[in-house]
Amino acid sequence: MKISIIRAVILTTFFVIQGCSSKIKTIPGSQQTTATNSQEHDLASNSNNSSHHQQHQQQAPASSTQAKLIVPQKIKSTQAVPLAINIQDKSGKTVSNFDTFQEKQMHLIVVSDDLRFFQHVHPSHKGNGRFEVSPDFPAPGSYTLFSDYKPTGQQEQVSVQKITIPGEVPFPTTLEKFSHIKVLADTKVNLTLPTKKLIAGKEVKLSFNVQERKQNQPVKDLQPYLGEKGHLVILKSSSPLTTSDYIHAHPLKDSRDGQINFTSSFPSPGTYKVWLQFNRNGKVKTADFWLNAI
Repeated sequence: MKISIIRAVILTTFFVIQGCSSKIKTIPGSQQTTATNSQEHDLASNSNNSSHHQQHQQQAPASSTQAKLIVPQKIKSTQAVPLAINIQDKSGKTVSNFDTFQEKQMHLIVVSDDLRFFQHVHPSHKGNGRFEVSPDFPAPGSYTLFSDYKPTGQQEQVSVQKITIPGEVPFPTTLEKFSHIKVLADTKVNLTLPTKKLIAGKEVKLSFNVQERKQNQPVKDLQPYLGEKGHLVILKSSSPLTTSDYIHAHPLKDSRDGQINFTSSFPSPGTYKVWLQFNRNGKVKTADFWLNAI
């Protein structure tokens, strides 16, 4: 019990230090250019029963696009911050056409640099390679944005931008927990692994059992979310966060009722956070878990 408490305090302290030590900031009103890595966000498929399990660590060809993040000159609130992302080729020419994948033209993952906050939103393409979105931020601080898109005739690409929301950064009031059970309003999610320890670099099956909170029975009202039974985002705790820390996986097709299964791997030893998103009776829910890979 004492060891667990000490470990949690150390982990929280690490994240606070990590957030305070970040040297990458977005100056309001500026444009931030980020090169993208086209196959770093996957090209591998599970040929047996995965829709297209995505893994970003494979060797990738040279990226063909760049992304520019445009933020307001003055950010006055943490709510509905208007952002624009312009997609260009390497020569600076606008990339105008994009394919729809997983029902959207762009998926944007927003996380705080301490990985406490997670948001999955979908910018709208306004034409001429410009995507716009106005996400909410929970508090001042440093955030990383992973934009995922697919120029027509090309492979999926992921770019990373940084943004700092001005103001006093709040001190964490709760300790992070390494638990395999997440309780939501009316739902309980149990994460089960085939072994007690995660081995870095080794493919592993992650099974999420979604149950009624009170009855502990498998739910029967799971509905597709972005064309899938669920989505899984995995990030390694790093400073700064880069595309090499990012994994987006899609579920296996043979999952039974109330269960969402994935196969993935954790590329190197370290601490990871995973976010499971699923649609239960028309409402998208998010369950997050901390994991260690050795």
